[in-house]
Amino acid sequence: MMYAPPAPPPIYTYTIAHDEGAAGYDEAMAIATIQGLINRRAPTLYILSRRNNRPAYWLATFSEPGQWLHGREQKALADLDAVVALAGRRLKGAIIWDPEVPASVNVATTMAGIYDAVVLSPTMAESCLTRWKLPVLEDLRGRFDGSVTGSAKNDAIRWSIKAHLNQGRCSSRLFCLFEDSYATRSQANIGYVVTRDLAVMKRAFTYDLSPWGDEVPGDDQEQPLGTDLATYKLLLEAMLRQSGGKHMTELAGFFAFHKYSNMPGHPSRHDPVPTEWETVWLISPYNCYQNTAASDCYNQSFHCHAPRTPLKQSRPAPTRTLENKTYLCILMADYDSALPLYDFLPNHWDDPARGRLPLCWGINPNLLDTYPDIIRRIYETATPNDHFAADASAAGYMNPNRIKPEHLPLFIRHNRKYYREADMSMSPMVLDWDQPSEAVKDAFRVFSPDGYATIVMDLHGTGGRAPDTQVWKGMPVTELINEACNFSAVDETAEIMSSALDRRSAAAPSFRFFRIVWTSPSNVEKTIDALRRKRPELNIEVVDPYTFFRLLKERLAAAAPR
Repeated sequence: MMYAPPAPPPIYTYTIAHDEGAAGYDEAMAIATIQGLINRRAPTLYILSRRNNRPAYWLATFSEPGQWLHGREQKALADLDAVVALAGRRLKGAIIWDPEVPASVNVATTMAGIYDAVVLSPTMAESCLTRWKLPVLEDLRGRFDGSVTGSAKNDAIRWSIKAHLNQGRCSSRLFCLFEDSYATRSQANIGYVVTRDLAVMKRAFTYDLSPWGDEVPGDDQEQPLGTDLATYKLLLEAMLRQSGGKHMTELAGFFAFHKYSNMPGHPSRHDPVPTEWETVWLISPYNCYQNTAASDCYNQSFHCHAPRTPLKQSRPAPTRTLENKTYLCILMADYDSALPLYDFLPNHWDDPARGRLPLCWGINPNLLDTYPDIIRRIYETATPNDHFAADASAAGYMNPNRIKPEHLPLFIRHNRKYYREADMSMSPMVLDWDQPSEAVKDAFRVFSPDGYATIVMDLHGTGGRAPDTQVWKGMPVTELINEACNFSAVDETAEIMSSALDRRSAAAPSFRFFRIVWTSPSNVEKTIDALRRKRPELNIEVVDPYTFFRLLKERLAAAAPR
């Protein structure tokens, strides 16, 4: 009798109802936190959505022949009762959060990961707990009143730092900047609710704070000035103590634009982009790097279990010779965080023009920890004209100049690990407040020897400037041009690129690396055609990043004094 291998375990699915108002928020909170427990050891529960087709897209993709989920039966769970039954003994109780203190939903999420619990609102707890026969492990109602800091929000977060992070109960590799319930529950905005499966799975500390100390946040306008920032620093100091300089720490999530930057309803002296940069400036000295836009990223606790083996990308043969041309390289940028990789990239990757122009796709290799299957799929379907390099700023978004000198060896080890797995050797979008120091260039040349490009924004007024184009101990260094980043229309973008070239005029052969964000290869191709028609005298050629940096080195060597 022939031996038949056992059938693979089924994939259980649950479809979120997306009810309006608080009910929809509460349902998503319960399912996401339970999912994190169920998937902690194996990919078992997959969440689908009636309003977002992307989870179904990826489930279908990875169930195809040859993909890692092929052959696994899918079993739909009818309701939350069935999800609780599937969790079984893995679910040990409930944490009830306090809607009067929106920050408490993040405290409850932290506790759910530590104590293997579901996060419930008081309304949901009243309707479900008896039926589910779950004990209440902690009830946060009335716990935080502002008596410690003058802010109930900060009282809650600081209590959680002391009770959980300082006690070594949380991950020192991941913490999560997830928007709390202040303006989300009433609108059933679950963008940073469905992401909590990963936070619970990995026992991550979860919070929501402003990086600014010179104005009060929009969600807590009675707090003493600077309270959010002071709490933020306490958190970062605690995280650094826990990591002990042994590894870097990922910060997943983005600041809430409408609370912490100049948006309708919250007039602020700080616009969104400076607020993003301030967050990264703040966290970098603590060995933290950011995975910024991470909302609406379903099933991270499931996808992260996908098999991982070293990736391989194509490299052109070094046969091109230097000619009297304007060489351009195009960075298809900003797939450096979970949401763009998960949701935006497929729309542009499936464009019929992909493969006709050589393009450099900016995908941060640290996202292999979150969506290894998506990155592998992209590598497997790449054409010879698709190349991959780290986006902002390396294996994670940080300001390298802000890394403390004693931690640069750790910075090198961290990046070398991910670059090797992703077969990367270039860093074309390093974001910083000044040109790279010699120590930073020495660090990058270890794991990024084939090229380095940077955008410098000196928002602190310290005199920062872009580096001169150079070769640093074999590593070419240049500026990443940012003027054309936000694609609007073909002719307009071509005009912007033309003006940017004029501002950086140099004798041919010349080399310019452009960043273009979240647009299709078709749009890029049409823009380059328009630019060539507009500027025929420039003799423009678009080349792949390996050829770009190699020919740039040749150009600099030829121009060097002898």
